[in-house]
Amino acid sequence: MNEKADYYEVLQVPRDAPQDEIKKAYRRLARQHHPDVNPGDPTAEERFKQVTEAYEVLNDQQKRSEYDRYGHGGRPSLDFGGFGGFGFGDIFDAFFGGPQARTATERRGSDLRYDLEITLEEAAKGAQRQIRLSHMVACGECSGTGSRGPAREATCPVCRGEGEIRRVSSAMFGMQFSTVSTCARCRGQGTIIADPCRNCGGQGVERRSGALTLTVPPGVDSGEKLRVAGHGDAMGGGMPGDLYVVIHVRPHEIFERRGSELLCEAALPFVTAALGGEIDVPTLYGPTKLQIPPGTQTGAAFRVKGKGMPAGQSSQRGDLHVVTRVTVPTKLTHKQRMLLQTFAAEDEQQRGEKR
Repeated sequence: MNEKADYYEVLQVPRDAPQDEIKKAYRRLARQHHPDVNPGDPTAEERFKQVTEAYEVLNDQQKRSEYDRYGHGGRPSLDFGGFGGFGFGDIFDAFFGGPQARTATERRGSDLRYDLEITLEEAAKGAQRQIRLSHMVACGECSGTGSRGPAREATCPVCRGEGEIRRVSSAMFGMQFSTVSTCARCRGQGTIIADPCRNCGGQGVERRSGALTLTVPPGVDSGEKLRVAGHGDAMGGGMPGDLYVVIHVRPHEIFERRGSELLCEAALPFVTAALGGEIDVPTLYGPTKLQIPPGTQTGAAFRVKGKGMPAGQSSQRGDLHVVTRVTVPTKLTHKQRMLLQTFAAEDEQQRGEKR
């Protein structure tokens, strides 16, 4: 008999992993190994069952605690001949309901991820973007029931309605060990589809592609996620998961972003740098005028209020920081050259007088 894999190794999480990490790992692996995603792979269904079984134990605090203490064998039970081979666990099940009293929890589909690249302008002003999405939805022929006719369910022939399989093995000194696992045939529901839908094979879901319009709010940054409820993968008989859109803002050729602040460089004619004046500087919202004081040098920084990125969910915006770069003309007319030579001579004379 093959030894069962460790549930933590199956879900690829550490033994002290919190519940939300276990849930994320299950959703990722279930989506990866789902038979519908791996058509023609005979091992996909077995991997999917293994992941589901591990999750059903580790997601339940009591089951997880017992698994951590006793492993796959579960809590050991003693075998007394007068009870015909039943252990204490079987006796309690018989008197207090056990598996028969268990109610199936509603299953939820997997969440999906979509990576969306946008421009800095779209991040600043917000945008409407249309994407193509392929995901599992409720079967259109059976409306997600998985059944062709009105008689939807029949008792699972493998677990006989229990939703789980109990295996009892003998040990030394007459002791017995019980192993309980989720029934792979009905996935713990205790029932199966009596007359499966021909379109979805009783799964209740089918893959469908279509367009979806997303609203990108102003101020988003790379790494942020937009949640679109109900647009993840559906699972037969349960609620669909959600779609998470991960934002990636493309680098801009002019502006550098730092949170809600923007930085850019502006060319400054050397005459304006010397005498002062106005220059046009670009912003994401159109060009604006910037007042330059006389004697401005390369590297001087100026702040243009309210021309940065939206700050969070508020209507306020950060600032634009403009760094000047003095430019020198490469071609001069004869008159310009003469004037500059006169300026240079006077400047040299003035510096000589100061010495």
